Amino acid sequence: MCIAFSGIFYRYAAVEPSTASVFRCLYGLPLLAVFAWFEYRRYGSLSRRSIGLAMVAGALFAGDLTSWHHAIEAVGAGLATVLGNLQVLVVGLLAWLILGERPSRAVLLAVPIVLAGVVLISGVLDTGAYGSDPPLGVALGILTALFYGGYLLVIRRSGRDERRPAGPVTVATASTAIVAGVAGVPLGELNLTPSWPEHGWLLAYGLTSQFLGYLLISVSLPRLPAVITSIILLAQPVATVILARVLLDEQPSPAQLLGVALVVGGIAAATVPVGWLRDRAMAAAATKR
Repeated sequence: MCIAFSGIFYRYAAVEPSTASVFRCLYGLPLLAVFAWFEYRRYGSLSRRSIGLAMVAGALFAGDLTSWHHAIEAVGAGLATVLGNLQVLVVGLLAWLILGERPSRAVLLAVPIVLAGVVLISGVLDTGAYGSDPPLGVALGILTALFYGGYLLVIRRSGRDERRPAGPVTVATASTAIVAGVAGVPLGELNLTPSWPEHGWLLAYGLTSQFLGYLLISVSLPRLPAVITSIILLAQPVATVILARVLLDEQPSPAQLLGVALVVGGIAAATVPVGWLRDRAMAAAATKR
């Protein structure tokens, strides 16, 4: 739920995409650093390899945030968040291409379903599609998923020590702020002196999403079965679509909402094994008896 509000706070802040990326990290960084310091005192410093990988992950996350913020401008916070969650499939395909880990049959079957949903969200078949430029929003959303997929692959390799989840996230967050700031200068999107209430919304953005949200995710990932994690994280795009409708008055067309259902459903089909669902259903039936 912390990260479900990310797009909402960004829209409320009404600042440039690179500015939001930088301040999200700057406001989340001090508290992350406190947790990382306690980890350092107890377990020692991170290895050079872990620090280097976390820096690379942060650079990828800067690309993720900047492209996602632009996608929000083009197609709205709700739909852009749904598109960003394509990373679930992107990670599987990248792991196949880079690491030789062949994706499951469920992932391969889900790809055409998800792509059909993406086409519907793009509005190319819909004259009443929501957004100032839905096709551009879809392109940026896919770029977001590619960056985020790369971030997840790298950050997992940098933070394999379950005892200290905050260290790699802290290094990655600092790297993200630097890279987003440097990229924002030539783009003309960096404003280091936003006024109030913009600063207040950026503070809420950084504390909830960058600090609390990602720290909780980092703590939870090694401690939960992958299936449970996938189900829980799928709540984020659904919640954001609902929140954007209520708080931002975003009104996707019926075709775009169908696209949302196809994307979320396809991702669920790719990440939740049929056998696991069958076992849960049988256990529930036995409990009722």
